[in-house]
Amino acid sequence: MKIKVQIAALRGTHWTQYAVRFVLGGLVTVMTGWIAKQFGPAVGGLFLAFPAIFPASATLIAKRERQKKADKNLHGKVRGRRAAALDAAGAVLGAVGLIGFALTVWNGLPQLGALATLSLAMMIWLAVSLPLWWLRKASPWRR
Repeated sequence: MKIKVQIAALRGTHWTQYAVRFVLGGLVTVMTGWIAKQFGPAVGGLFLAFPAIFPASATLIAKRERQKKADKNLHGKVRGRRAAALDAAGAVLGAVGLIGFALTVWNGLPQLGALATLSLAMMIWLAVSLPLWWLRKASPWRR
């Protein structure tokens, strides 16, 4: 699957899909705040790494792919699951890069200052996540 940006897809997104993303993202954020209040900022910080919009996005992606097939009188359940799985794989690879980002911020902030640390952390995230994505694309075990 080739990754590309389709601005026209924004017009095809119904407002309810945005509402679902907003509500689920907000719930994840509220739960993270509650966890931080109950168990402290170190534990709460771990949950901040959870991609708040991912659960809603995965379900909406699967639904959209099924609907595209249904519009052509085809069964799209498998295609919907595969599209959601691809999105999940990208989220996992991004989360692995986020570990490098977090470690860089944790260690660099006291010595380098905010701007330099965040710039370096972003480069670390890219340096980890992009090669993992390319390796996944080249993997012989990929479906």
